[in-house]
Amino acid sequence: MQAAAQATVSTTGMQRPQAGRPPRGTKRAQFPRKLRFLFQPHRYKVAYGGRAGLKSWGFARALLILGARQPLKILCAREYQASIRDSVHALLKQQVSLLGLDGHYRVQQQSITGTGGTEIIFAGVKNDPQKIKSMEGIDICWVEEAQKVSAESWQVLIPTIRKSGSEIWVSFNPDLPTDPTFRMFVSAPPPGTVTVKTGWEDNPWLSREILREKDYLARVDKEAYDHVWGGQCRSRSDNQVLVGKCVLEDFEPGTDGWDGPYFGADWGFSTDPTALVKLWIHGRDLCVEDEAYGIGVELDEIPALFGAVPGAREHTIRADNSRPETISHIRSRGFSSIMPAEKWAGSIEDGVAFLRSFERIVIHPRCKHFEEESRLYSYKLDRAGNVLPVIADRHNHCMDAARYALEPLIRQSATPGFFFLDEYGGGGDMGGLTGAGQGRSVEAWANGD
Repeated sequence: MQAAAQATVSTTGMQRPQAGRPPRGTKRAQFPRKLRFLFQPHRYKVAYGGRAGLKSWGFARALLILGARQPLKILCAREYQASIRDSVHALLKQQVSLLGLDGHYRVQQQSITGTGGTEIIFAGVKNDPQKIKSMEGIDICWVEEAQKVSAESWQVLIPTIRKSGSEIWVSFNPDLPTDPTFRMFVSAPPPGTVTVKTGWEDNPWLSREILREKDYLARVDKEAYDHVWGGQCRSRSDNQVLVGKCVLEDFEPGTDGWDGPYFGADWGFSTDPTALVKLWIHGRDLCVEDEAYGIGVELDEIPALFGAVPGAREHTIRADNSRPETISHIRSRGFSSIMPAEKWAGSIEDGVAFLRSFERIVIHPRCKHFEEESRLYSYKLDRAGNVLPVIADRHNHCMDAARYALEPLIRQSATPGFFFLDEYGGGGDMGGLTGAGQGRSVEAWANGD
């Protein structure tokens, strides 16, 4: 790993260090060496690569430091932003405190302002392109999760950042080599672009948990490891089980029209992951609200892992039935409603068909492992590269947990005829199909619809 480079921010305005020593009040902030270019003038500053490469962390720190030095108007943009919670607002708020810049910034609900005149605003390009086009005087635009930004959105955004000396910062984990962002800033970058690939190797602060996850994926799937941790593009998407279904979106379950929560658990063997997921059904969407995930989790550590997910102790959890002794142990530790999920011939295929029957699978941004698996969960390929109708037994821990959670509904959907979902919620416990379709208005779904 590379040693961290040092960047300094002076709390005494633009005063410069004298005789090689920083002035009084100067605070020091650490950065990986790969991100030093953020403090140099370039039209396009691009950082891409795999997980744990400190891209968002470093961009947030650099923006706050520069905004403390001089007044800047900063736009933090992404493709979609349904609410401020979809943005990097929370990350910037955290970094204000960690950098000791609370006296420089006032964190408001929809924006962040600096005492020296800096203003940080947040917007989704697709949500309101006309609002983006009308923005004036932007000094720096940071586009986060830029792999999702369409060519049309770039055509809206780039001409908007037109102030003399303005910059566009781009951070992303690459997906496909045909994505507009990858083609624009990696394959054929425009003049004035500095593009840097950064990864876990450049992060001197990796935790033991992160290293475990990295090593696990390297062991079980080299191709997926190269994509997730190595920052390499996936070569294809046509073998993805849930292709076209999943979206990353902030949401908060309500009372009307929300059925659930449904909990499911998958057990890790040895150094495999243990996973718990919390799901809701809202209209024709399956919503993934929360997850617990750990690699090499000991039996006595599982209750604390699961207990961090709100409601896990109070609701029914359907768990992998291959470990009855684990289920019994977790039940004795305060999860009285945990029970084994039923399996049957074809239950995996039935479960996948049920998941794909939803119009969307909406994944809360906090569910990073579910989102990752949703991209990697795939059908096998033969030697010629043809897609086989067989699901690969990997990247399926959150996926299996979701199938277990929804097992009663999946069984009904696999039975000829119809099954019913309570239109107004009514409890996803279903510890014997209680709470689903109990005499109120219901919505009938035909099999395979």
